[in-house]
Amino acid sequence: MQLKKIPATVVTGFLGSGKTTLLSNVLRQVSGGKDPKRIAVIVNEFGELDIDADLLRNCPLDCDDEDETASSTQQGIYELANGCICCTVEEEFLPVMLELVKRRDDIDHILIETSGLALPKPLVQAFNWPEIKKYFTVDSVITVIDGPAVAAGRFAHDAEQVQAQRLADESLNHDPDLAELLDDQLSAADLVIVSKSDLLSDEERSRVKKVVTAKVPASVKMAYIGQKSDGTSDASIELVMGLEAAAEDRIEAVHTHHDHHHDHGGHHEHAHDHFDSCVIHLGEVDGDRLQVALQELLSNHRIYRAKGFAALPNKPMRQVIQAVGQRLESHFDRLWTADEARRTSLVMIGKHLHVAELTSALKVAEV
Repeated sequence: MQLKKIPATVVTGFLGSGKTTLLSNVLRQVSGGKDPKRIAVIVNEFGELDIDADLLRNCPLDCDDEDETASSTQQGIYELANGCICCTVEEEFLPVMLELVKRRDDIDHILIETSGLALPKPLVQAFNWPEIKKYFTVDSVITVIDGPAVAAGRFAHDAEQVQAQRLADESLNHDPDLAELLDDQLSAADLVIVSKSDLLSDEERSRVKKVVTAKVPASVKMAYIGQKSDGTSDASIELVMGLEAAAEDRIEAVHTHHDHHHDHGGHHEHAHDHFDSCVIHLGEVDGDRLQVALQELLSNHRIYRAKGFAALPNKPMRQVIQAVGQRLESHFDRLWTADEARRTSLVMIGKHLHVAELTSALKVAEV
């Protein structure tokens, strides 16, 4: 029987800041360590295909198919697909936490990855609800920021992409300015992680430190993480878990821009603008031709993000495709399973997208 409260780590940060990479790396270490922990993962991302959740489900486990299935089931992935987690706390988050209460004897830790637009405060406040507070505590709130973007004064790698996410989410009941949203995410942080630090010069690192220290108390520490040669984060379990901050006990004292707008009668209606999100399915494709075709689409269309999986002939592993702005990356993440259809699926997010036109342009890559 679980006698102590189960700790939960809340990871927040803008879209593209590196949250999923961080958590995937932590889960690899957890599952491969000498004393593996039983982790429940709650992810909150948007899109017709929940690509990030799929990556989290499949990346962490370096084992054969039988063990992977058992470990994935044991850890448990809970997907909140409908809306920003901080705006749907009662409708989405509470039912998941009540389900975890039932499974509490099988759980050692909870990892929560919020959407890029989530405000940490309402989520942490939910841990003070009696039916949750009795069993769980917020081990820490970790805010991940994109080092190069903050150094350049952009706050996010692609501000238009973040705006697209905001416009796509009809449940969003706050319409934040990016600078204010960063302030609110930092204000709740127990630890600030600066990602992509391997891309920062000494001068840029100092610039980032100056921005962050101006927004957080001296007690909030900063950690710099980069990317190893295999594409994974160099963050350790010890960095992310075990801070024992009990953030729910002090969250009411955190004052945010969102609180200020409410105090002054601010209007929080979600801004509806023209926005397109579509999923394109193809068969097996030539990897090089797909990337050439996709790169051309990124150059000629207002595509903020493309993300998905590609099936390459004679390749036993699935290829992950990710594009942000004009940057296109790919890597193989896992073997195709025997009961899985080998097909290519891409989520396209942008403005004025025509599915037939995009599909036709990408079909040249089919083999």
